[in-house]
Amino acid sequence: MDFGDVSLVALRVFREVAERGTLTAAAAALGYTQSAVSRQMASLERAAGTPVLDRRPDGVRLTAAGTVVLRRAIAVLDEIDAAGRELAGLPAEAGTVRLGWYPSAGAVLVPRAVAELRRTHPAVTVVTREGTTPVLVRALRAGTVDLAVLGSAPPFRPPDAETPALRVETLAERSLCLAVPAGHPLAAAGVADFADLRGQRWIAGPSAGEATLMGVWPGLDERPEIAHTARDWLAKLRLVAAGCGLTTLPASLAEAVPPGVRVVAVRGGPSERRRVVLARLPGPLSEPAALLAGALRRAAAAAVPLDD
Repeated sequence: MDFGDVSLVALRVFREVAERGTLTAAAAALGYTQSAVSRQMASLERAAGTPVLDRRPDGVRLTAAGTVVLRRAIAVLDEIDAAGRELAGLPAEAGTVRLGWYPSAGAVLVPRAVAELRRTHPAVTVVTREGTTPVLVRALRAGTVDLAVLGSAPPFRPPDAETPALRVETLAERSLCLAVPAGHPLAAAGVADFADLRGQRWIAGPSAGEATLMGVWPGLDERPEIAHTARDWLAKLRLVAAGCGLTTLPASLAEAVPPGVRVVAVRGGPSERRRVVLARLPGPLSEPAALLAGALRRAAAAAVPLDD
């Protein structure tokens, strides 16, 4: 089978698998059975004459050949979609940029940047989606998002180890903060000593396999008492407002805390910094993507830091 005979369906399924990271997730997103996805991948690999996926217990990764196929598939599918829009008499999407963002960036940074772009360049359409860092990195490589705003914690490793390396730009770097109930003893001073965090009740989020609990202050020399767990940052802050415990907070969320919550700095103990980064594939940016990147830089610069 010659690779020129590969079907567009197989290419679309392959792009979905590359983005989702598993055949099961791709099947769910496409409304296919997993066996149908497997058949399309087998067909693609027969045409390529080599494996395009490295199948592992925790999902799939692209092989070197898969990386080549994905890059070409993105270009082919984009052209096919553009032809379909043109034949249907629909406007081209030259003014569209697709942005992915990690959950807390949607509170202040992303809305501020999108609002600026709507004022200054109303012809540019911004389409956004929320996701975890692994999901957004796969989406970047699959070509389904153009830019991704990600959170990064020490030691600030690259988002993935694939090639080519993603281009990563730091938009902001701030100290990690602490969210406490307004009536809590730590709220009055506006700053807490590291020693005062011992014995507190914490509101944490799923750690996604990380060694530390998200929401508990890093470096505590005790087993923390987890009073509540929640994935959504607003749910955690509402629990803080209700007096149910404390949680860590990226400085980028300080402007969006609900009533009943105070944001305090922590002194002493391990120094904790967090970065907000903008990631993309190497190569020139489209004009809409470049405009959005500039708006994100300005929105990050406009945030009022609590520690600087």
